[in-house]
Amino acid sequence: MLIHSASQVLTLAGGPQRGDALGRLGLIEDGAVLLRDGRIVAVGGSAELRAAYPGEEQLDAGGRVLMPGFVDAHAHPIWAGDRAAEFEQRLQGKSYLEILEAGGGILSTVRATRGASPEQLIAQTRPRLAAMFAHGSTTIEAKSGYGLDLETELRMLAALLRLDDEGPWDLAITFLGAHAIPAEFKGRADDYVAELSANWLPELHSWWGQHASGRPLPFVDVFCETGAFSLAQSRRILEAAKALGFPLKIHADEFDNLGGTGVAVELGAVSADHLVATSAEEIAALAASDTVAVALPATPFALSEAHYTPARRILEAGGLLAVGGDLNPGTAWCENLQFSLALACRYLKLTPAEAIAATTINAAAAIQRQEQLGSIEPGKQADLLLLDVSDYRQLGYRFGTNLVRNVIKKGALHVHSGYPGQ
Repeated sequence: MLIHSASQVLTLAGGPQRGDALGRLGLIEDGAVLLRDGRIVAVGGSAELRAAYPGEEQLDAGGRVLMPGFVDAHAHPIWAGDRAAEFEQRLQGKSYLEILEAGGGILSTVRATRGASPEQLIAQTRPRLAAMFAHGSTTIEAKSGYGLDLETELRMLAALLRLDDEGPWDLAITFLGAHAIPAEFKGRADDYVAELSANWLPELHSWWGQHASGRPLPFVDVFCETGAFSLAQSRRILEAAKALGFPLKIHADEFDNLGGTGVAVELGAVSADHLVATSAEEIAALAASDTVAVALPATPFALSEAHYTPARRILEAGGLLAVGGDLNPGTAWCENLQFSLALACRYLKLTPAEAIAATTINAAAAIQRQEQLGSIEPGKQADLLLLDVSDYRQLGYRFGTNLVRNVIKKGALHVHSGYPGQ
């Protein structure tokens, strides 16, 4: 298929964008892209490609923007139940950590998820993934973490593998057994860490080889935060995971600066996520590394917090910055990554071009898929979005609606009805 007559093709060519390079869109006006067998074959001007490939099936972009599919680098899409009651409690003045300490928060979702069958988990998760896909997230990082016992965590991973096979989305799967201290280990956090590190991770490694042969190992993540896992506990888990060959991620500095970002850099983690309270020293260390800083602006927005990831300081230091959605039942039930992009423009002070790069090529780097995804370049997977606007700056400027007219996934055109202009 030859897609032609796009007002702007945003190629994002050249790999992840660090520091002040963020926002280089590689824009081609009146652009065209040739797709074959699920891959991008050629990129250029419409007149040039139409003359070079006259026999191709054609799709007229009609003066719309054509860009890479979004990569959501941080999401918790699989769980059971909801936490609407806690939303009301927060509005009445209770903090996230107060709710967690009282047995709510993550632990509330854990109880519901443990009681759900695989079919129920899949049935509740599928519509969330479908909504993310319809809003342009063609690849989604998907975490477990609402089981907090090995049986349920593996059941969640098995459900995610089935949903990944089902598609049309691609999932990058993460094991987040260290999301919170389960109720049965209350007051014995070190025992839980020891169990997870010494027993669960080796069992996970073996299970993955039996159930996901040929796939890369999942990421292993840990929530390093007051009320969750201390710096020493987080280090123990991540070191055990690294010794088994798992790639690493970390939730760090969402509320307090415990030093998790520094540990992530030291251990070569693929990403460090949230990073609201990160120190200047850790920002410098992050910038000197290949660990991607993943900002999640929907979370402080949803919590009515005043502080967001210091994105401009990360960029000024020369860091790699991505933006994710953080879909989850407690603080950010939002499947629309375009909304997170709009928040990034307002609260992280990114330009629309910077925010687009942070949700495409840099987000692909945050899940180790920058060689396959995140830009429109020959040889890459044909994951693209046709927006129902003629200027890319409408992303960020507009919010609360869906500007995606069509998703093109692995070269296949997905038509969405009910969106602007259709």
